[in-house]
Amino acid sequence: RSCNPPVGNLATGRTPVTLTTCGQNSTELYCFYPDQNVLHRVTHGCGQPRCTKCNANQPDNSHLPADMTDDFFANPISWWQSAQGVHREEIRLDFETEFYLTHVIAVFKSPRPAAMVLERSQDYGQTWRPYKYFSVNCTATFGLQDDLTEEGSMCTSRYSDAMPCTRGEVIYRALSPANKIEDPYSPEAQDLLKLTNLRLLLLKRQECPCHGLGLVEKPQRFAHYAIYDLIIRGSCFCNGHAEECELANRTGVMENVVHGKCVCRHNTAGDHCEKCAPLYNDQPWKPGDGKTGAPNECRKCRCHNHADSCHFDLSVWLASGKRSGGVCDDCKHNTEGHRCQRCKAGYYRDRGKPLSSAEVCKPCACQPMGSANATFSRSWRCHPKTGFCYCKPGVAGPNCDRCLMGYWGFGEHGCRPCDCARDCDQHTGNCFNGYDNEPFFNIPIGGRIPDLVQTPANESEEEWRWNDHEQGFSALRHPEKCVCKEKVLGSVSDFCQMKYAYVIKARILSAHDKGTHAEVVVKVKKVLKSGKVKITRSNRSIYPESWTNRGCTCPILNPGTDYLIAGQEDSRTSKLLVNMNSLVKPWKAHLGKQVSDILRTGCK
Repeated sequence: RSCNPPVGNLATGRTPVTLTTCGQNSTELYCFYPDQNVLHRVTHGCGQPRCTKCNANQPDNSHLPADMTDDFFANPISWWQSAQGVHREEIRLDFETEFYLTHVIAVFKSPRPAAMVLERSQDYGQTWRPYKYFSVNCTATFGLQDDLTEEGSMCTSRYSDAMPCTRGEVIYRALSPANKIEDPYSPEAQDLLKLTNLRLLLLKRQECPCHGLGLVEKPQRFAHYAIYDLIIRGSCFCNGHAEECELANRTGVMENVVHGKCVCRHNTAGDHCEKCAPLYNDQPWKPGDGKTGAPNECRKCRCHNHADSCHFDLSVWLASGKRSGGVCDDCKHNTEGHRCQRCKAGYYRDRGKPLSSAEVCKPCACQPMGSANATFSRSWRCHPKTGFCYCKPGVAGPNCDRCLMGYWGFGEHGCRPCDCARDCDQHTGNCFNGYDNEPFFNIPIGGRIPDLVQTPANESEEEWRWNDHEQGFSALRHPEKCVCKEKVLGSVSDFCQMKYAYVIKARILSAHDKGTHAEVVVKVKKVLKSGKVKITRSNRSIYPESWTNRGCTCPILNPGTDYLIAGQEDSRTSKLLVNMNSLVKPWKAHLGKQVSDILRTGCK
């Protein structure tokens, strides 16, 4: 819910500034009519005036500005008094920060002024605007209508009568029937209630009517302003995001002082909770809603524990359909992106760690001589998702540190193809004769397939720019060197006899050498049939059981290509298998329909 700090007396603990004070330079004699509430024996009439002295430097005879704002219960007869003879006096209270005003009460010891103005500043005294004009005659003094006859007028005669001669009150209420506000944190409410300074301009003195009852000796001794109490009710200004406030700079330390620094809630920050906390800028800051009670909390940015702050970006907010606009600042742990969600250039994501781990991004470990500089993205040293390096022609290995099978002469320009039917010595290029007598299409079991290969020099970048920015890695960048026996789609009965455990449409993403086996990462796009192993439309691995010593998986699975794949499964390990009995064909819509029809009607 939205929060409201308690209302208190903003004047408590703060000293007003006045133009004059009685007895500033020397002792002054002054006279006044006594307070009839104090002299209980006098119940009617003016009573006899009393005269005494004022000296600002004598504690028992001083009447300083601070006496207006002291505790009026503990010191009911302390007051401030101006110098004699002044007509224009100013009383100003300066606050150290912004506050909300509810009402002002001034209790005069002297007769109330015939004309005065209550003003506020919202910019620490640079400009002033009136709250209310007070006058015996509003039209004659200020050219305004009296609110006694015209409701809502800026002027009133209600508090300008000379009687009573002492303890007459002047009251101003910021929220009145004329100033109806539904939401106290709306811009309209802030314009009315918020202030940094308050000023009373006393413009015209008036005499107590008791003067006319008899000859008064030295009437100038009555010619002063005097105020018992100045009460300014209000609260600290917190935009609906705090219900208590603490000490702000230069604020007094007395009890009951209304402090100006909000103790913010709702993930907000600032002296007035006027902004979101550093890591909570995922949506625009709003004040609490005083009408509905909605807190309008600030929402945390998704920085995955890699940033200490974020900022709100309007373009990101609009692009997301006004759902998320936070951009993380200064991503740590070698991450980057609006949400620190990807690894920096030269680093790759460790899939074994959560995205929030400080060690989620590992440095690339590419062999400088074997890795290519001209990659899909110039800043990448290795693939940011897998860590596999981009290799020069004929080079293989996760770190591009050896020649691909069928290549030799590892150096600055990569590796050269063997001039042989089979493999050759990687250092000399001499052919291995033992292989020449073997049939070229023989498929050995248990061979090795290199992890990665070079970026092709003769293929356009467009050919390798696949969906979702995925990049392909395979030993099959030179398919002319790979020959595999292919399984053909024969009759319905032939297909059904194979009893395939799964049939899918999948895009090949990458191929890797795991030492004891090969692993091909695919993106499953459609599941036509599944067995005991659950298959979803997502990235997963399939496992070739056959590959040649040319570094070619068989059946051939070229990265970036969509295939129809029908094969067996190992339910014990939840692996999908492909071998020379599997059906692997480049995907065609008519082929997919044909297989779907066979699965639906043919195999019983």
